[in-house]
Amino acid sequence: MMRDPTPATAALTLGHDGAQLYRGALTAHLGALLTAVDDLPDGQAGVRINGLAPLRSFLAPTGPIGSIAAGVLGPSSRAVRAVLFDKTEGTNWSLGWHQDRTICVRQRIDAPGFGPWTVKGGMQHVAPPFELLARMVTMRVHLDDVPATNAPLLIAPGSHKAGRIPVDRIDAAVNRHGTAACLAQAGDAWLYATPILHASQAAAAPMRRRVLQIDFAAEDLPGDLEWLGV
Repeated sequence: MMRDPTPATAALTLGHDGAQLYRGALTAHLGALLTAVDDLPDGQAGVRINGLAPLRSFLAPTGPIGSIAAGVLGPSSRAVRAVLFDKTEGTNWSLGWHQDRTICVRQRIDAPGFGPWTVKGGMQHVAPPFELLARMVTMRVHLDDVPATNAPLLIAPGSHKAGRIPVDRIDAAVNRHGTAACLAQAGDAWLYATPILHASQAAAAPMRRRVLQIDFAAEDLPGDLEWLGV
């Protein structure tokens, strides 16, 4: 069962809480971002993105999105996975508490500590060693307003420091860390520690809620494994 979240606050920080709001960071670029994703399929809850050239300048370490991640990870930061979530009245889903545990790679090459393997959206995914996830960050760029009634992301502040949490202990971890709702306006960006516990309820008053979610990393994968990239 999901607990009622406490309101989001600008006092949350990435280092302490595992999440930080960048208010209005992309407001000046909203029109261009909407144009960049305009050709992606409509009516799908989530579309995994690869090879979308108009996004690349935004995601580069010097771009308006990538520079936020590079400010945390350093100049070697790169976008390694992107998904467009499009929640509407017709696709008004909910998602229970969980940690993101997979990365997207160019092809399956078995390596110690990597597995199990899955294919999502036609792209090869694998669960890496948790320590790799702990060195990554995830950004959510809001293309629409997300008030409390429009399914804001819920997080358990500080849970990114708890390591890999077994599924049967997630509810206890959420109770221990508490919850916060990541409210946003169009043009805001939230930056998260990739392993943070998070969830999403169905919208109480559904409006369109498009979120561009990008994972960033600053290291190469071992052996012949390669990030797929965006």
